[in-house]
Amino acid sequence: MDITIHQTYLPQDDPDAALAFYRDTLGFEVRNDVGYNGMRWITVGPADQPGTSIVLHPPAADPGITDDERRTIAEMMAKGTYAAINLATRNLDGVFEKLQASDSAEVVQEPTEQPYGVRDCAFRDPAGNMVRIQELR
Repeated sequence: MDITIHQTYLPQDDPDAALAFYRDTLGFEVRNDVGYNGMRWITVGPADQPGTSIVLHPPAADPGITDDERRTIAEMMAKGTYAAINLATRNLDGVFEKLQASDSAEVVQEPTEQPYGVRDCAFRDPAGNMVRIQELR
């Protein structure tokens, strides 16, 4: 079987803040930026991986979601428990320093050797999504 990860979705409730984090801080390229009915879907990804993208989407844009579900999603995003993504880099310390110096990310964990064999760090993006970055060895 030949299956790849093409897109993953992360919610964003402030498109400009999401763009600042994923484009300006992480260095991803913008592949698409679509507005509809006052909402924005922004597709970003690593320049050297054109087949892999993150779609930053308005939370609860699905018309089948109830108002109670929308409130629950907003509460979970505010706590940072709604969505997460794991990324990887060969220069964890350099990426950590850049993220720590930015105004667009909240440090959750400094670079740490984990008992399960990886070295990683963690941040919350502007929407509260957990972003873990693992060091490639």
